[in-house]
Amino acid sequence: MRRREFITLVAGGAVVLPLAARAQQPERMRRVGVLVALAKDDPESVARRETFEQALQASGWTVGRNIRIEYRWGAIDAGRTQKLAAELAALAPDVVLVSSNVVLAPMLQAAPTTPIVFTQVVDPLGSGFVESMARPGGNVTGFTQFEYSLAGKWLELLKEIAPRVTRVAVLRDSTRGPGIGQFAVIQAMSQPHAVELTPINAHDPTETKIRRLAAFAASPNGGLILTVGGTAFDRNVVIAAAAKNQLPAIYPYRYFATDGGLLSYGPDTIDQYRRAAGYVDRILKGEKPADLPVQAPTRYQLVINLKTAKALGLEIPPTVLARADEVIE
Repeated sequence: MRRREFITLVAGGAVVLPLAARAQQPERMRRVGVLVALAKDDPESVARRETFEQALQASGWTVGRNIRIEYRWGAIDAGRTQKLAAELAALAPDVVLVSSNVVLAPMLQAAPTTPIVFTQVVDPLGSGFVESMARPGGNVTGFTQFEYSLAGKWLELLKEIAPRVTRVAVLRDSTRGPGIGQFAVIQAMSQPHAVELTPINAHDPTETKIRRLAAFAASPNGGLILTVGGTAFDRNVVIAAAAKNQLPAIYPYRYFATDGGLLSYGPDTIDQYRRAAGYVDRILKGEKPADLPVQAPTRYQLVINLKTAKALGLEIPPTVLARADEVIE
């Protein structure tokens, strides 16, 4: 081999070898935190987790290879939520996914500069989480639940499916803007529908809420609306209380109807986790939450449980059945 050819080969190898060595290095492991209120083994949690991870994988993120997801479940009260938020913040995640106003607020406090993607948040602008819907600013963006006007739809549907209802108990959170706003809309709709409202504080002790529901149901023609803030009430308990007291009830999420509630109307909560994965992907690839617009739901679901309707002696109007996205028999 000629000396010039040898030098050229060695010089070429000096370039190729480092590139090959770098190609063999493992991918950088990114860390994502997830903080939710539901329990880990709740069927809704399982579905959300599967959807979120599948959507991430479709974008090139595989758990254990280039991404690690730190889940924290059961953020059901203020003390526990703050503790779990602090745990996640201490792990220095690249981005955090949260659900609901009551989870977002403590997570933002614990990690004021960490990118956060939210789902199922009501009025993020009015709640002070973002500067605008189009350009959120700061480190927070995500997906809203619905406009306040949807709360009026709950009353309309309840009257349509149970026209004899003239009194409605409303389980709501009276301590936060979203709970106050939802109740205000239901109040505005109550007069045209000739309905008298009885508010029940969702954060009262469970025994107190059960007693108040029973007392309310002692008079005839009652119904029940569970607002978003009212979901702090264990759903199995509230569904059982509605059944025991023969109260036609409407809920904001599908999983209440699948677990025995009469009907539900609200956003597709599983779809929000698919869409949230898209924002997490974009943030991991360098985009800023401040530049990602807050988005509204694209799908709403009307779910009717015919078995529960039969137990309550209700005949569901064909016009309502025709509009249902899912009918449980």
